[in-house]
Amino acid sequence: MVRIAIVLGSTRPGRAGKAVADWVYEQATKRSDAQFELVDVADFGLPLLDEPRPPSRGQYRNEHTKAWAEVIGSFDGYVFVTGEYNHSVPGALKNAVDYLYAEWTNKAVGFVSYGSAGGTRAVEHLRQIAGELQMADVRAQVALPLATEFEKYTTFTPSPRAVQGLGPVFDQVIAWAGALKTLRPVKEDG
Repeated sequence: MVRIAIVLGSTRPGRAGKAVADWVYEQATKRSDAQFELVDVADFGLPLLDEPRPPSRGQYRNEHTKAWAEVIGSFDGYVFVTGEYNHSVPGALKNAVDYLYAEWTNKAVGFVSYGSAGGTRAVEHLRQIAGELQMADVRAQVALPLATEFEKYTTFTPSPRAVQGLGPVFDQVIAWAGALKTLRPVKEDG
């Protein structure tokens, strides 16, 4: 069974992303075709990228990088939950992604975004980043505009349309994660 991480990319105090990520995870746990885990970038305390070597070498020196790499590397696919900050990706999520390379490669990724325009511009940037990391980004996505999916622009209240849109994201990420598994080297225990 494939393992999918729901990656919460905002670390901002009072972040709207926490409620969105919790909702995505809650919806995911109703499925039986994959194992899901919520991974919060804030839990890892990653400083601004401080590894001396490029991540493509896989020669991590810092313990926080090694811990992040171990968690991210254990999944077959991801659903990034991202806000849109200044028409782009939250800095904490971009930083967390930039720490690693092989752990992302040949894995599937889908997106649930939120913001004034539903977070779509952040996802546009994440799709380019995913391509550089050799990730397969799926077509389906859920975009949550603050005006319609957040009561008084603050309290997340997903519409039936948002709930319905999440199914294809999961379907596509799970299918691609399974297919891409054959491209990755088999890890030996021991």
